[in-house]
Amino acid sequence: MLTSIMNSPTHVFTAKAPFISREVVGNEKQQGVEGRRITAEGPVHRHREVQVTGVAEVSCPADRASVRVSVGNSKESVSEVTGSVCRRLEYILQTLRQHGVRDEDTSVRRFVHRNADMYRMDAEVAIVFSDFQKMEQICSVLLEKLDKSVCVGTPQFYHSPGCLSQLRLRACVAAVENAQQKASRVSQLLGQSLGSPLLVREEETKERRSEEEEEEEEEEEGAGRKQGSGHHPRFPHIPTVTASSQVSVSFSFRDRSRKKL
Repeated sequence: MLTSIMNSPTHVFTAKAPFISREVVGNEKQQGVEGRRITAEGPVHRHREVQVTGVAEVSCPADRASVRVSVGNSKESVSEVTGSVCRRLEYILQTLRQHGVRDEDTSVRRFVHRNADMYRMDAEVAIVFSDFQKMEQICSVLLEKLDKSVCVGTPQFYHSPGCLSQLRLRACVAAVENAQQKASRVSQLLGQSLGSPLLVREEETKERRSEEEEEEEEEEEGAGRKQGSGHHPRFPHIPTVTASSQVSVSFSFRDRSRKKL
């Protein structure tokens, strides 16, 4: 989602030629008025430019999700409990490989401890997904095949560093494009021809997340559901980040006084 704000201030600047004083002679020097001869070297150039600001907002949903899958069991001996848990753990890892999940996107933790006369082993697999549809398929397969012996956690959605970096870049580029469009319109209005950019400066950048807004909406919806009947499913929330950028850009006006060759 990209939103541009075009009604930000516009400034047009012109630079006057430097003051050249004449030589002070005669009675003027006697009256205490002094000056210096300033000789202009070469032609005096007028700097004509337009300075505008551009603002843009770009939004992007989370591009990553982390899911934790855990299995555990208790037996009278260490060999029995490790054999039982490791078989289910191997099935989980095999299912991930069959669905194209890379090894670098998974991490496994195992823990064995004794509780009274029983031995307890717990194992957890943390998986990072970039394909949310694949994530749903894998979770469904594990719940169907392993049933109550497996615990599949709720997906935790987040933005990767690369996604946030691209989001900030897109916002800045869009703000510059908006500033260029505004400067072009101003130059047409003044009967000028827009030249090259002289200065581009990012004045402000902000980021905001939709999580707080979504939570407030969910609380309001939950209050309304209590008045009704029936089951209302609650799906995991996918957060959205909105990046905004404000830039200041100065453009020169082309000199139309030059004769075309």
